[in-house]
Amino acid sequence: MNFHKQKLYALIIAGIAFISLFLPWVSMGMFGSVNGFRSWGLLSFLGVVGVIVSCFMGDKSIPFDDTFKKVAMGSFAGIAVGALIYYFNLGSGFIRLDSGFGLWLCLIAGILGLLWVIGLVKLPDNKKPPTP
Repeated sequence: MNFHKQKLYALIIAGIAFISLFLPWVSMGMFGSVNGFRSWGLLSFLGVVGVIVSCFMGDKSIPFDDTFKKVAMGSFAGIAVGALIYYFNLGSGFIRLDSGFGLWLCLIAGILGLLWVIGLVKLPDNKKPPTP
């Protein structure tokens, strides 16, 4: 499959967010840890699914059209918001809970993906200039 650079990097960032769901989101001291597949982490999972769907719909060799760009932006925002709400709900119990690495990785992936699709983050083009 010949993906456009914008869609390919969006898929890579969504893949990082998906992997972060398996990593510890909550550390409960000596009682172990919990991954992101519960409560508001499921919103982040739905955001990953939304990014994947927006990348595979339509022509894959061109950048996002207006509709799928909005879907991808909303999905990346869902990834970030799910992680953020999950973080703010950590302190609502009697047991001290610490945020894990997966939670932060998912939040960063959601924000980075949103900025990538909007166009505020640009990666350098590796194409060499033509020689005369």
